[in-house]
Amino acid sequence: MSQPYEILQDKCRTLRLAETAKELPNLLREAEAKGWTYYEFIHEILRYELGCREKKHREKLMKWAEFPEHLTFESFRLEEQTAIGEKQLNVLKELSWIEECFTLIMMGPTGVGKTHLSTALGIHAIEQGYQVSFISMDHLIYVLKSKEYINKSKIRYNRITKSDLIIIDDVMYMAYEQQEAHLFFQFIYEMYDKAAFILTSNKGPGEWGKFLGDSTLTTAILDRLLHRSEILTFSEEQDSIRMKYRKTIFDPQEAQIIKKEDE
Repeated sequence: MSQPYEILQDKCRTLRLAETAKELPNLLREAEAKGWTYYEFIHEILRYELGCREKKHREKLMKWAEFPEHLTFESFRLEEQTAIGEKQLNVLKELSWIEECFTLIMMGPTGVGKTHLSTALGIHAIEQGYQVSFISMDHLIYVLKSKEYINKSKIRYNRITKSDLIIIDDVMYMAYEQQEAHLFFQFIYEMYDKAAFILTSNKGPGEWGKFLGDSTLTTAILDRLLHRSEILTFSEEQDSIRMKYRKTIFDPQEAQIIKKEDE
């Protein structure tokens, strides 16, 4: 014969309260031990179910975002940055710029923290319930070219276009063909005023024209991206943080000894 709570679990599953069904025995024991009122018991059941659904939703958004690494503010070395201070970072953390469809352009050489900061902002946005997509410009161009006949690209494109924040890494890393430049323009045109952007690049917007090969097209793209924008410039003189804190196989002192012996 079924236990009374097992009957309730079945009813919870019928109502698609799957997480509550699994936790119900523990919730019933806690209610009895603490003498919860009916109101308190119902409140705890609903709070638990909503909490589990929010957690699953955030996990789904993290998976969809496709961040290359899990880089957060905890490991971001603000004191070593030249592009942003604590006050400006706190303003970005408020995320009001996402609602206003702002564009953040992060410029600077390789290894100074552009991708780390953009990823940390993206993860922070997901924790606040926003949908985020992270993609390199090369892969974005591939998705735009293949979305009509490759299902994986179509799914990726649909997720990107439904995002509140789109992070495009390594913008203008290389020269693009005319067709690719037009696809990028169409994408920016379609998403203008629908999503916020973070663009990372080692080239300033003034140099983008020679990579797209069309000055008129470049002007049209920049006109939309820079309409509401903030540019963060990481100094050329700033050392590569990635190299400074790299992990090595050999002990540094042993490496020096080997080097001297070779000399």
